[in-house]
Amino acid sequence: MVQLVGSLRKELADSLSACRVLVVGAGGIGCELLKNLVLTGFKNIEVIDLDTIDVSNLNRQFLFQKKHVGKSKAQVAKESVLQFCPTANITAYHDSIMNPDYNVEFFRNFMLVMNALDNRAARNHVNRMCLAADIPLIESGTAGYLGQVTVIKKGLTECYECQPKPTQKTFPGCTIRNTPSEPIHCIVWAKYLFNQLFGEEDADQEVATLENSNTATSLPSIDQRGNPADTEARATASDQDGDIKRVSTKDWARSTGYDAVKLFNKVGFSLFKDDIQYLLTMDKLWKKRKAPLPLDWLEIQKLGKILEVTGTGLKDQQVLGVAGYSQLFSRSVETLRSMLADKGDGAELVWDKDDPPAMDFVTAAANLRMHIFSMNMKSRFDIKSMAGNIIPAIATTNAVIAGLIVLEALKILSGDVEQCRTIFLNKQPNPRKKLLVPCALDPPSANCYVCASKPEVTVKLNVHKTLVLALQDKILKEKFGMVAPDVQIEDGKGTILISSEEGETEANNSKFLSDFGIRHGSRLQVDDFLQDYTLLVNVIHCEDLEKDVEFEVVGDAPDKAPTPPSAQEDKNVANGNKDSAEPSTSSKAPAEQDDVLIVDSDEEEPSSSTMDVRMDSGGHKRKLHDAETGEASAKRQRLDQPSAADEDDDDIIALD
Repeated sequence: MVQLVGSLRKELADSLSACRVLVVGAGGIGCELLKNLVLTGFKNIEVIDLDTIDVSNLNRQFLFQKKHVGKSKAQVAKESVLQFCPTANITAYHDSIMNPDYNVEFFRNFMLVMNALDNRAARNHVNRMCLAADIPLIESGTAGYLGQVTVIKKGLTECYECQPKPTQKTFPGCTIRNTPSEPIHCIVWAKYLFNQLFGEEDADQEVATLENSNTATSLPSIDQRGNPADTEARATASDQDGDIKRVSTKDWARSTGYDAVKLFNKVGFSLFKDDIQYLLTMDKLWKKRKAPLPLDWLEIQKLGKILEVTGTGLKDQQVLGVAGYSQLFSRSVETLRSMLADKGDGAELVWDKDDPPAMDFVTAAANLRMHIFSMNMKSRFDIKSMAGNIIPAIATTNAVIAGLIVLEALKILSGDVEQCRTIFLNKQPNPRKKLLVPCALDPPSANCYVCASKPEVTVKLNVHKTLVLALQDKILKEKFGMVAPDVQIEDGKGTILISSEEGETEANNSKFLSDFGIRHGSRLQVDDFLQDYTLLVNVIHCEDLEKDVEFEVVGDAPDKAPTPPSAQEDKNVANGNKDSAEPSTSSKAPAEQDDVLIVDSDEEEPSSSTMDVRMDSGGHKRKLHDAETGEASAKRQRLDQPSAADEDDDDIIALD
């Protein structure tokens, strides 16, 4: 056993040995972090991750081996790390950190929490739990060659939600493969499939079935779903008679002459039917999600008459039925086969959204997957406009960031929180020849609707058209990141609009806000007891919102939230700071910036910590120009002499 204890002063070494820490996520960063922690001398570690190990993880998540495919990341990571330090006390949870079991009291058991997540919802949740428990949080992220680490401490620094973040543009790999919930997830998946069949193959985008040296690994029948023992048995069996190896989808397709029907059946075997049945065996994935419905090629052909078309106008703006997209899949494969043959042996096609056959293929494959996961299918025009770029995952970046997390943890445990920094890993050295750029931590934002002393926000909506269910799901859960909100109307009666108790206010869901007397100027007190979080929502009635816009948060842009009346200040409940802190509004700041997720990340579903930056010549950290708006905003002062950085246009920071 090799440890760094000898390199640390005795008081700090004893603190590491005694303290209890939580690691959230056991994927790219998480694996490196767990290894670093035990080698540094941490002895009491708990790790949580809902994901299971995929073959594509093995090229950068080095705690996992071929024999571990299909098993819990958290559990296998624990077992592997114990080989470095058998005396460590490690507890692994194969679960979601957003499970109500992991409440504020759970977080208070730890001296420090370290995030290795890949999605904004989980990050927001952990941020709020650490604020409520008053526990330091180290947030981190990577995207390709870029990375960052920052420290969040209640009342001392910005929290994760102090700075506004836009809608993410790419998504975690596990979401794409296992739990797609938005059309964009299916579109990225279809692009993966295109590359596996016709383009440059990438191990991180593999969609073929796993095989041992002789026989294909058996996937479960529909009758076997829900049996974890079967899942583990398959993973074990696949490694008994030889190493697991990847079966090239392209090689198989070539052997069939790219026969469209056979190819669909092959794809159906691995991804449209049997693989969906395999996913159904993972019970925890579907506790709070609608389970997918496998597709069968023969049944689709029997129901060929349902080739219904919705939408009017141009052909590209119409939405076909399932049978229509299966035929489009067949035609596009035949066209792409001919194009590949014309290029000669060993040729590859490059996906281009302006190439009609390639676009037809992605449109068909994506829509078939949307149907499986109960999403509304999209037109070719919509899919073309949504297709985006994919960011690679790089093991070295994860290793550097994991090391920086431990260094910041040592400062915290030494009692030197003031010495903690936000550290950015750049793609190229700056003019001072530095790849790692430290920046001072910002203080809490007075306008943050999470960590302000009296969180408050103003929402503009049409009270006659907004359903209670939309308030709960789209505004409180999706926009403001709550898990189980309770809503009370400040009408002098204490009317309960939404209750987190199942079934208690379900009858209200289909009613409009105006049915409960909510009008312009109404105030709603929203509590999320799991997050120990209270938010006051001011309602502004508006009948002239832009088309397809259901609500606006005042202050997002272009408006600014009004200052709350002083008479109401004492009625609010503090969340993030000391009770003596000054009250504030909680509107979002204007000009949201890019906050892009790495595509092939490997932690749970359903964003990044902060934003990538460059240094200007005036000694201030500045935001990279937004890819869409071109806007930039000044940030905090650098610790060393600043200078202009490289001209890379990437504006992304996200977790692996």
